[in-house]
Formats: sequence, structure tokens, C-alpha cells
Amino acid sequence: MLEEDIRLNVESALKEDLGGVLDPNRDISAQLIPADLESEAAVISRESGIFCGEKWVEETLRQLGGNVDVTWFTKDGEHVKAGQELFHLKGNARVIATAERTILNFVQMLSGVATAVHSYVKEMEGTSCNLFDTRKTIPGLRTALKYAVACGGGKNHRIGLFDMFFIKGRHVQAAGGIKNAILKAREIAPDKKIDIMVESLEELKEALEAKADVIMLDNFDYAQIEEAVAVNNHQAKLEISGNVNLETIGKFAKTGVDFISVGALTKHITALEVYMRFAKD
Repeated sequence: MLEEDIRLNVESALKEDLGGVLDPNRDISAQLIPADLESEAAVISRESGIFCGEKWVEETLRQLGGNVDVTWFTKDGEHVKAGQELFHLKGNARVIATAERTILNFVQMLSGVATAVHSYVKEMEGTSCNLFDTRKTIPGLRTALKYAVACGGGKNHRIGLFDMFFIKGRHVQAAGGIKNAILKAREIAPDKKIDIMVESLEELKEALEAKADVIMLDNFDYAQIEEAVAVNNHQAKLEISGNVNLETIGKFAKTGVDFISVGALTKHITALEVYMRFAKD
């Protein structure tokens, strides 16, 4: 899905700037620049973080005509420092000018997500727990944001509604109980993993008896999580969600759960500040 989504992401972003048509000649400001002028520009980070966005940069330039060469000084997932040149552009001045904001928007957003994820992962060092993202993403940018999570050291939960069961209270109620919900899920798609949300130790025990693959402990406090880990005794993978932030995730990771899912990774996005500096022509 990712390669096609990158194309669609970039096409949509460029059309926003170009009045709904993928035609660089609709950039009226760029028309002030001689059509055959060659130029160079450097994209530089104003702060330290984790870089992400290579393919979106290259796709932006490709869709605008491909008359610009990119020299990379970093790659996705690498740590960058404030003041570091991330990549260098050389080619048609009009194309670079038209591409500028689209390129920076993707890089700053995706790098911001990767940087935040890295901060969470760092707090979990020394444990066997993995950090999960969620479906709390910007519409249309699901795979892009999940790619950025992976670049930051996190793991992807389900991509959408098609690749994994995630059974909540409404599903349990409709199916007639936890056991019935899990049995029906096995019948519908026996090859798909089943993740079920529970709200008490009693529900946890029911899910274990029905042999769920992953059990999410929804809004359990610290003491309840420790008790749940003891009850589970490695029968299923345990996931926690709710009341988790950068200050608390390290403590929760040490309880022995397998996964911690954090919606803020792709919902509360703070961009990594980057800018483009043009060479004097």
C-alpha cells in the first residue's frame, strides 16, 4: 500500500497548491523565474531529531517534472542535528520553488512523528515491551504516519479494519459474549490475529479461555496491570492503552506487558523544524 499511497499523498498535496490540476505552470509566482534557470538549494534542520520523508521528497520532484537532482546527506530513521543539511537540490529553479512547501511539509510532519516515537522508545529501553501506534491518524495519511512510526523505532498495530480483528465492547455485546465473539472471528477469518479489549480481570480470564491472540487491558491502573500479567502467565500477548504518556510509559513497560499503544504518536503531531535555503543565483 505504501508506494501507491506516497504517490497519492504527493499528488493531493500538489493539487492543493496548483488549483486542483497537477500542472507546475499554475504556480504564478514561479513564472517570475526564467524557465531555463538552474538553481541549487539546501534543506536544513533547525533542531535535532529523527529524519523521515525521503520517498515523499523524491516523488514530489518526480511529479513536477523530475528536472531536479537530490543529493542525500541522511536517510530515513537516522538521527540529525540542529543546523545539519539533510539533502541538497540542484536543477530547474522553477521546479524547486514550486516543490519547496510540499517537500518541507512532508519532511517536517513525518520527521516530527519519528522524533516523538523515538522519545517514547527511549523511555522503554531495558524492557521487552514494544511501542504500538493506533488508527488515530490524519485522514489520507495513515500509511505515511505509520511508516514514520517505524522509522522512529515503534511498531505498527493494524493498518486498518481489514488486516486484524480488534474486538471492543460493542462487538462483544452483539456477538453474545467474549467467547462467542472470538469463536465467530475465527470462523470469519481464521488467518487473522484477534486482539480483544477487556475492562476487568474477569473479562481477561474469559478472553484467555477463548484463546485470544492479544488482549488489551483498557485503562487498567498500575496495580491492575501487574495482577493481569500474573493471571496471564504468558498465555496471550498483553497490550495496554490509556493513561500512558512520555512520563509514565517507562514504568508501565516494566510491568511485563508485551505492547503499549499510544494514540498521541500520530494524533498530537509536532513538526520538526526544517527550512530550505536557496543558493544565490
